Amino acid sequence: MDSCVIVNGKVYLERERFAQAVCIEDGIIKAVGTNEECRAAAPAGAREYDAQGRTVVPGFNDSHMHLYFVGENLESIDVHGCTSMAEVKKIARDFIARTQPPKGTFLHGSGWNQDYFTDEARMMDRHDLDEITTEYPLVLERACGHAVTANSLAIEMAGITKDTPQPEGAHFDVDENGEPTGIFRETAANMVMALRHEPTVEEIEHTLRTAMAHAAQWGITSVQTMDVRPGGWRETLQAYKNIQSSHPTLRVYHQCNFMDPASYQAFLDEGHKTGAGDSYNKIGPLKLFVDGSLGARTATMREPYADDPSTQGIQTLTQEQTDAMVKLADENGCQVAVHAIGDAAIEQVLNSYDTVCDGKNPHRHGVVHCQITDAPLVERFCENDILAYIQPIFLHYDMTVLESRVGKELASTSYAFHTMNKLGIHTSFGTDSPVEDLNTMNNLYCAVARKNLDKKPEGGFYPHECMDIYEAVDGYTAGSAYASFEEGVKGRIKPGYYGDLAILSQDIFTIPTDELLTTVVDATVLGGEFVYER
Repeated sequence: MDSCVIVNGKVYLERERFAQAVCIEDGIIKAVGTNEECRAAAPAGAREYDAQGRTVVPGFNDSHMHLYFVGENLESIDVHGCTSMAEVKKIARDFIARTQPPKGTFLHGSGWNQDYFTDEARMMDRHDLDEITTEYPLVLERACGHAVTANSLAIEMAGITKDTPQPEGAHFDVDENGEPTGIFRETAANMVMALRHEPTVEEIEHTLRTAMAHAAQWGITSVQTMDVRPGGWRETLQAYKNIQSSHPTLRVYHQCNFMDPASYQAFLDEGHKTGAGDSYNKIGPLKLFVDGSLGARTATMREPYADDPSTQGIQTLTQEQTDAMVKLADENGCQVAVHAIGDAAIEQVLNSYDTVCDGKNPHRHGVVHCQITDAPLVERFCENDILAYIQPIFLHYDMTVLESRVGKELASTSYAFHTMNKLGIHTSFGTDSPVEDLNTMNNLYCAVARKNLDKKPEGGFYPHECMDIYEAVDGYTAGSAYASFEEGVKGRIKPGYYGDLAILSQDIFTIPTDELLTTVVDATVLGGEFVYER
């Protein structure tokens, strides 16, 4: 195991409490205190790192993301942040010209968002993608992951025509003649994504290592990731096992996505229950989806969308189906984490938790995203101590569409991060990456400033929900550790805890809030080993 002593630092312990140094022996924090105390405690041969006055925080723990897709995104057509359809098309054409894949190879990319387009503010369709290529089947995912667009060749190869029936709990768009437009929403995306080559264990391993290296650059030492899903989950777990048995650079807690009792029961029958594994690679909750996304208008709402009264979103599981899955997990001693964005979806999940919780929540069931809420809905979390997995970085985009989607009154009580903390709700920070980047400083900034990454609006977006920097850092560390039952070994810098740390370029506890955006991670330490140095 690895040992080191970090001296001359500003080591964050808890609100307004700091130490000077920390000693890690055999991967575990042995001492925290002055330089002299920690040097005296350090074992022979331990590396000494001079922090030169910089701030040291617990390693960040992204409580909801998709690590495999982060790696895949880094290795495929990345159109995040594009401000026009023309830019998307250019990036995709350049990718094809640069990589020159064999004709007929399935091509995939992600990140477009029609609300950023300045040339045509609409969702991309098959004709747009046909302008990129007609020689390759091509699918580009919207940034949220809840809608994709396919070109004509991909639609043809998937065998989809105007006579193809709509899938249950999902939808693909058609034109006035009933022909598919190329837009596939929610699980309808699987109709074209099925063309994708199923990666081998070795290919999965390579992609995961790419993602893990990216995570380390942002001080992330733990992730709670949804990579385990029906079809290929054995290969995914084997790839993780291979990585974690050779040279782990990240601790992983798996959010396992199964949407029907039979597939989840088969997973359970092989011994994959919450808590199974070790400190680097562990099975976590059952992960469910009950709705879609705000940007794609597939999040399920109690009332029709203010800017499109024809829809209230897409319900991907009924109340009865959700109840059955929650009951199955709970009876097997397993945790549940459910994706719910719209207020109707959140209400649905809380209703399901009412059936297995009675004022207590020993399995730590939670709601992922928790975006659109009114005050009574937030307060319902307290009744059964339900966890809230939140993504402050979502505000960067969502504040531009929130009021138009749901109206000002509901917008004012949504993304209620400060209220959640004030009520004592267990909150944890994530990014849903690659929906948003793993950049920890941007995530903290959106929580504290309630502004987008262009530092707007002045004064913040519904600033009564701003968190302070201590609340935000704790949500990203101790809060996330609670979500994985690891608050006794992770999320704080104290003796007996894992030696997982991030060393920052600036003192985030004292700098002006806007300077969070220029703060970077200088070093990341996992179990006493420096896994990243800038």
